[in-house]
Order: sequence, then C-alpha cells, then structure tokens
Amino acid sequence: MPQAVASEFKLPDVGEGLTEAEIVVWRVKVGDTVAINDVVVEIETAKSIVELPSPYAGEVLALLVAEGETVEVGTPIIRIGDREVGEEAGRGGTEGAGSDQRPGPEIIDTNVPPVGQATLVGYGPKQRALKRRPRKETSVVEVPRAPASGLETTAPPAHVARALAKPLVRRLARDLGINLASVVPTGPRGTVSKEDVLAAAGSTSVAPAGPPAVEVRGAPATSLETTGVGATRETREPVKGVRKQMAAAMVASAFTAPHVTEWLTFDATATVELVERLRGRREFADIKVSPLLVAARACVLAMRRTPLINSSWDEAAQQVVVKDYVHLGFAAATPRGLVVPNVKDADGLSLVELAAALESLTALAREGRTPPADLAGGTFTITNVGVFGVDGGTPIINPGESAILCLGAIKPQPWVVGDQVVPRQVMTLSLSFDHRHIDGATGSRFLADVAGILQDPGTALLF
Repeated sequence: MPQAVASEFKLPDVGEGLTEAEIVVWRVKVGDTVAINDVVVEIETAKSIVELPSPYAGEVLALLVAEGETVEVGTPIIRIGDREVGEEAGRGGTEGAGSDQRPGPEIIDTNVPPVGQATLVGYGPKQRALKRRPRKETSVVEVPRAPASGLETTAPPAHVARALAKPLVRRLARDLGINLASVVPTGPRGTVSKEDVLAAAGSTSVAPAGPPAVEVRGAPATSLETTGVGATRETREPVKGVRKQMAAAMVASAFTAPHVTEWLTFDATATVELVERLRGRREFADIKVSPLLVAARACVLAMRRTPLINSSWDEAAQQVVVKDYVHLGFAAATPRGLVVPNVKDADGLSLVELAAALESLTALAREGRTPPADLAGGTFTITNVGVFGVDGGTPIINPGESAILCLGAIKPQPWVVGDQVVPRQVMTLSLSFDHRHIDGATGSRFLADVAGILQDPGTALLF
C-alpha cells in the first residue's frame, strides 16, 4: 500500500533577503481542500502585505502558526496532504509495532513542491532531496475527524477549539488581555464580535488565567496591564513589519547621509490650469491627473541637466554611482507605515503611461499589497505633504538614494505680477539632498529647474 504523504509549507522569503514575517490572516481552515496556487494566507513583511499561494494540493491538516504571530523564514506554517496523514499522526504512528501494521506517514519538510507541481516564485526549489522527518509529539492544534471503522484515535485536549473572530477583533482582544476562548460569541455563525470582546473586558480588569485559544509551537503568552474596569491608561503597539523597517531606514539615512534642505516658493497657477486641461482629454479619461503627475514629469526632465541628483553613494567602494535610468519613488502613508513604491524606468514613459503607473502603485500601496519588487531599486523619491494641507517639510532621503523632493500644498495667495498684486496658486517645493557629493549649486539648479517647469510647463520643451 502506498505511504501517506503530508507536505509542510515553510514561510518563504518573498522579498530581498527578508528574515521574518507576521501571519496576518488565514484564508483557509483545517479541513478545507486547496489546489496549487490557491491563496492560503496573508503575511506582513517588513515591506508590505503579501498573499501566499499554496505549492501543494490536498486537504489542510493543520495551521502551524496563529494569526498575529511573527515567525522566521523557513518556519513551517501549514500542513497539507491526505486526511489519513492526520489520523496516523494522531495515533503517533505504528512503525515497529508489527509486520502487519502500515508504516506511518511521510512528512515532507522541504519547500520543493512534489513532482508535477509548479514551483512558485519566492520559494524553492531547494537543492536537497526529500527526506523523512521523525515523528514527535507536537502541540499544534489539529481538528480531528471521525475515525474510520476499527481505528482508534486519541481524544483531543479540551482547549483545541479555536474561537472564530475577525483579525481586528482578535487584535482588540489581545490588546485588552481577553482570552477569546472565554468569550461567549453572539456574532453570525458563532463568531466573536467586537461587542462581545468589549462586554468581556467590562466584566474583568485582567486577562483570564486560562490557556490561549490557539496553542502554537513555543508561542509566548502576552498580556496587557489594565487600570480600571475594561480600560487602559496607555496603549502599546509592537514595532514590527513595515513600521519597523521604516524606523530603521529613517534612522540609518538621517545619521549616515548629511542632509541639506532647500526651499523654493513659486507661482504654480499654470500647472493647475494644465491639470484641468489634461483631465478633459480622452487619453486621461480613466486615469487620475494631479499636480503630482506634472511634478513627477518635471523631475525626470530636470535630471537631464543635473544627473547627479539621480545617484547613490557607495560607502564600501567610496564611489558615487550615477544612474542612467530613473526608478521614480512615491512616498505613501499607509495604516501600517510608510512605503515607497517606485515606477521603473519612469524616464522612458509618456505622461499617460506615467499617470497610469502612478495610479496603480498608489492603489496597491493603500491596500498594503505592493509587490516587494516595486519597493526595491528606487533612485529618486517624491513625497507629497500638500494633500494634507501642509506647506512644506524637510524630508529624509530614502536609503540608497541621494535626494528627495517634497511637494507642498497649492493655495491661493496674493502674488506680485509686474507692478500688481493678484491672487495666484502658490506652491512650495523643498529638496533634501546628500551633501557628501551633491553641493549647493547642483541641488539649487535642480530645484530651480523643477519649479521652472511647474511655473511654466512650456519650458519643458527646453530639456
């Protein structure tokens, strides 16, 4: 009789050298049947939220990591295979018990998909053979099925039932120190609602002492100290994922590259009028047009006169690397932190193509689903604080780049035109650059060129 096989899917490196990720939400549950490339889980890396497809087909036998847990790359997160494997594993196997006993299941502990199944980008193939892992007792929660006739099963522990709740409800419960297993569910289909958690928090000032709802390998218990009934005087949020990466990058940049910031205020009325005209053209019928688009185009053109702006400092080699391509980044604020996706080869795109690429990247960033490839390799960044009504700022250079441009709000202000004071649409630009290799003359020339194009878009023909 062929031996039963189960496959453990290990957390892959979905980016460039990422070492860990957080399990945000499982898209499947124990007992579900999945096919190759079915999305089984969403994870948050240091760069974005990523959907992971399954490299295996079969039944979900166990979810090896709970939602909200952060694990290292290479950690098994889900077991997929035949239900027979789960029943064999539950009995602890029968190898060695007698010649009439079937051998226990083989667990594949590699990320190499079985023969005939496609290797997916981001995990595998590893250059090692499939090997058999010795069975051992585990504390992973597995939901047992009814045994076949004549087979015995070990009764599951009393705490294996996992409370049903949405990720936000789970986070709220964790922050309030509430054990979801102890909450009486009143939501649809027996789910624990936000109101259920708040009601439980109002009836106790500390977290219940019982075991966690989901038992995970080596998962430490967490608690939150409370004062008063169901209330806290302070909230602590773990620094992880995108926010952790952002903090490290900003500190590294601020204390490595000597920043210089220059400001320039100008009349942007012509740009505002150009944006209105472009919105009426059929080429932009389904694409968002804004002053950011015109500013992005202006930056690409201005770099032709000052290519040193589009460069990087190689500390190890003590060299300045000037790029012959422009991967134009756009700083985007998301609920999980700041990300900077970039448009590849923006210097080779038309205005329509640049607008479409910008709109696509912005939508993905807001959803937290920017592909890691779109977050790597940027050469110059634009950040737009004007959307918040802010006039300007002193932006920090994105690591690996040499300059960043900040767009301020466009506001009607009195402006001197000739010998008259008239209302005009006024805007402020601020440019931060790495003063190790970009001097004031270079930075000033670039800033003036960008402002000149935005003040009179017709001057773009000169570049």
